Amino acid sequence: MSLPSLNQVTLKNKRVILRADLNVPIKDGKILDDSRITSLLPTIDYLCQKGASIVLISHFGRPKGKITSEMSLKQILPALEKCWKKPIVFAEDCIGSQAQQVAQNLKSGEIALLENLRFHPEEEENDPHFAQALAKLGDIYVNDGFAVSHRAHASVHAMTQYLPSFPGLLMTKEINALSQALQAPQRPLAAIIAGSKISTKLDLLKNLLNKVDVLMLSGGIANTFLKARNIEIGASLYEPSMLETTQKIEKLAREKQVEIVLPIDATGPLNAENFTTINLAHVPKEFKILDIGPETVSLFSTKLNQVRTLVWNGPLGVFEIPPFDQGTTAIAQKVAALSHHQQLFSIAGGGETLAALANAKSSNDFSYLSTAGGAFLEWLEGKNLPGIMALMKSYPDAG
Repeated sequence: MSLPSLNQVTLKNKRVILRADLNVPIKDGKILDDSRITSLLPTIDYLCQKGASIVLISHFGRPKGKITSEMSLKQILPALEKCWKKPIVFAEDCIGSQAQQVAQNLKSGEIALLENLRFHPEEEENDPHFAQALAKLGDIYVNDGFAVSHRAHASVHAMTQYLPSFPGLLMTKEINALSQALQAPQRPLAAIIAGSKISTKLDLLKNLLNKVDVLMLSGGIANTFLKARNIEIGASLYEPSMLETTQKIEKLAREKQVEIVLPIDATGPLNAENFTTINLAHVPKEFKILDIGPETVSLFSTKLNQVRTLVWNGPLGVFEIPPFDQGTTAIAQKVAALSHHQQLFSIAGGGETLAALANAKSSNDFSYLSTAGGAFLEWLEGKNLPGIMALMKSYPDAG
């Protein structure tokens, strides 16, 4: 994928409108996860070092075009200043006279944060007039919000029509990692996909069949595959309406010589008081599969020893409730060890996936972790992301 680069443009004394994803989780006024703030630091430092000033724009929550104090970006201002070690000016709106005055008063190396973009319904409508109003605040547009680039919103898509436009360092890093995993991977390439429903990941599975050599499945998705193979799963979650679709996926996998690997044992409750591990050849009717068992851990681990690239989306069990986190933890630690010794290039994404890897204390050794959520999934599904396509069509020769 060919994208313009920030090193193509002169930044000194320029006002850069930086689209970020500052939609961080907050409870009782406390930020629960600041990774989206810390991950912006390389781009912030680069722009400041090159002599630019920064007009920072983002959405926060889903106010649906209405102003609400609970969704004001002002509440994260202290966290930004603490992380980036810089004072930040705040504007009470993202367009209009006050926003223009704040932007115009910025000096080289200074940062302004504008109020929530989604306080204006025109943002989600990809309204060109709203995009033009935003564009008046700067000289150059930089999108460092890969996580929002699957949305055709004004600050992501329409903005690129009015200013020289470039990806930020975080965006570039994310695209490079995803391209390394799917466009030009070291083979064999494997994917671990888990979740409760095939129906929500059907496009993902179909696209991966054109990419991977090995597909390892768990959760309700695997249960539906097991049921389609006439393997008893007791009282476990599956999708009866997807059995025929599952059989078609299996047929397609055989045609494309993709190996589908399913669990061979599972851990779960026999009743409210007792849980046990059972070989899937002998599952009683009351048994519920809540995690992969040790034999499956061994099977998946053997496959991982044989591959060179891995994409992972979805925890392998109900990791929030011990002991049903053991399967995910064991495989996460296996992947982390292989990645640490550079035997495997590993990329994982999705909110629950990252939480499960953090629970396994293995996050730091993965080759790359994507915080992008929906954009990560749509990329894996093979979809064109509006924000990325807009950058490719904009102003690559600006300088």
